[in-house]
Amino acid sequence: MDARDMERLTGRARVLAGGGRRRVLGIAGPPGAGKSTLAGWLADRLEGLAVLVPMDGFHLAQAELERLGRAGRKGAPDTFDAAGFTALLARLRAPEPGVTVYAPAFDRALEEPVAGSILVPPEVPLVITEGNYLLHDEGPWAAVRPLLDEAWYVDLDDRDRVPRLVARHVRFGKEPARAERWVAESDEANARVVARGRDRADLVVRMT
Repeated sequence: MDARDMERLTGRARVLAGGGRRRVLGIAGPPGAGKSTLAGWLADRLEGLAVLVPMDGFHLAQAELERLGRAGRKGAPDTFDAAGFTALLARLRAPEPGVTVYAPAFDRALEEPVAGSILVPPEVPLVITEGNYLLHDEGPWAAVRPLLDEAWYVDLDDRDRVPRLVARHVRFGKEPARAERWVAESDEANARVVARGRDRADLVVRMT
């Protein structure tokens, strides 16, 4: 994307923020496509009009994943509290006067969710949420799309996305060989699931 594209996206988000009621913008896409980067950039550019609430705060804790036998598939649809995420979105869409909502975040260094990390004051007009499965239409995830006033799908060529994803895993502590194996066996399986929701987006954002 160039500067003109970024300004266009900022303007589109600003229109949502000026709609007269709380709106929710969802940014979906496969692992490593740039969802978090775009969402964080937009929240910063909107200067107090938006709060970023990532889906990753609803990862199940590592201990629970191990109990369920799902630790080797961390990041798959059934390794999140999808119902909890949906309940939070519903609450965020209907803010109560004087009530601040506290949302969880995900600490990549710890690889764990952290409760009560993100505060959403009632007067903020736009909530931006980002994550892999906002457009997923199976199980409890199907309830997410109707709670989004607008949904964007972030797309990045796999030749750029996959090495970037491997590098991110290495940056947060995985050995290079393990990072490559994790991306090939886990992240890319999840990316194929995510891609099935692309047509449910209002806008496809092509990253470079």
